[in-house]
Amino acid sequence: MKTFMKTMTAVCVAAAFAVPAQAQILDGWSGDASLSGSTTSGNTETTDVGLGLALTKTDGIYRNKFDANYDLGSVSGTDTKNRLFLGYQLDRDFNDRTYAFGNVSYFKDDFGAFETGYYAGAGLGYKVLVTEPTLWNVEAGLGYRSQETRSVGTFGTPGFIGSVEEGEIAARFGSEFDYAFNDAVSFYNDSEILTSSSDTYIWNDAGISAQLAGNLSAKFGVRVDHHTDVPVGREKTDTITRGAIVYTLK
Repeated sequence: MKTFMKTMTAVCVAAAFAVPAQAQILDGWSGDASLSGSTTSGNTETTDVGLGLALTKTDGIYRNKFDANYDLGSVSGTDTKNRLFLGYQLDRDFNDRTYAFGNVSYFKDDFGAFETGYYAGAGLGYKVLVTEPTLWNVEAGLGYRSQETRSVGTFGTPGFIGSVEEGEIAARFGSEFDYAFNDAVSFYNDSEILTSSSDTYIWNDAGISAQLAGNLSAKFGVRVDHHTDVPVGREKTDTITRGAIVYTLK
């Protein structure tokens, strides 16, 4: 954990000096970058760090969306959380409400129900509500999904169970809901269902965002991830509660 924190500090310092040189790369992109963290000491020492990036770029009838999240946690020097998620989606508008999309996503989780997985698919989306303060999009699609369990025990010893990868056709349903109470405070609720014959994965992320000053805001949210079918010894549901500082790129 100490090595990770030193590395992240170095990255942040380097990024600060590199912003002018890299500004052109971000031309046309908007979104936000978030940093969350917590620590406790005493009978139990815990550390949690979360990094998030959500970017959108619109070019005529096309819209690019990129998401990345990384969570790392430890208890008394032992890692208890290490999860990476990457996602990209390209939308193509047909009119003010209807659009087609193609999306890909990948995750790696050292402590979750599955160790790695990816999804690639396409579908249609519909903008149910398009007038502020309420925005709501729903999506439905079909694609290919793969998930891999982690091995249990040591190879060549009694009780060893090797990892298993399951690939299959899956249906995907998504929802993005946003409501602005005023210019400074807003509510969001995003959810997704990814279902196939071996497992149904459901997640929901909801929270409140409040502007602090300029491009900085504070965000508090709760995310729940649930699998209907998991390997033996794994929990079906994971919950992450976050408080984060967010920088908005405009």
